[in-house]
Formats: sequence, structure tokens, C-alpha cells
Amino acid sequence: MSEAPSDRQRQGMATRRAVLGDAHVDRAQAAATDFDRPFQELITEAAWGHVWSRPTWTKRERSIVTIALLAALGHDEEVAMHVRATANTGASREDICEALLHVAIYAGVPAANHAIKIAKKAFGEMGAEKA
Repeated sequence: MSEAPSDRQRQGMATRRAVLGDAHVDRAQAAATDFDRPFQELITEAAWGHVWSRPTWTKRERSIVTIALLAALGHDEEVAMHVRATANTGASREDICEALLHVAIYAGVPAANHAIKIAKKAFGEMGAEKA
């Protein structure tokens, strides 16, 4: 970043770290190049600073909605990342199950079926990390 971060950028970074964890954010920041650094700045400010930092919904609620949307759109890597983030947002496995049932009805059974496989794998990995 060439100039001092704005308040929105600072808030976005704090929220991003709270949801995704320091290790994930540090990896993304370290991997950023001159080419994609503007993108990292954009998502930190817009997604994390504007949307995820709003007080209307809890991080748990945003987590559930985000997973459902990503599953419906078939964004597999992002589904897995946000399932892992539930360890920080407070969304439970039951919450994710309910969200994916909605995906099945409103976006299609194949999308939900695939997202369930992704979530099960992510939950398994999360359990293995705790062992």
C-alpha cells in the first residue's frame, strides 16, 4: 500500500483477521505481488471493511449466508475457506447444514451435494488439526 491505510482499511483488516485468522491473512499478504496487491486492498476494504464489519448481522450470520452464496455459485475453494472460518465466526456444523439445505432447494441439489462434500472434508481437516 503506497499511502497510509484508511480507517475502513484498518477495520477491514481487523475483521478479516478475526474471521479468517492471522495465518491465512499473513499468507495472502505475503503472496501478494504488485499485480494483485490492489485486489487484496480492495477486498480488505470493500468485503471486510464495508460488508463484514457492519453491525447489523453477527459474524456467525454473515458466515452462514456467505457459505450458502458461495456454494450456490460453485466457488469451491472459497466454500472450504469459509467453512474453516466457522471456527472463528461461531457458525456451527448445524448452521452450515441448514444453509446447504437451502442451497439444495433454491440453487440446486448438485450445488449443495458438492458443497456438503467440501464442508465434510474441511470439517475433517479442522478436526485433524485439533488432534
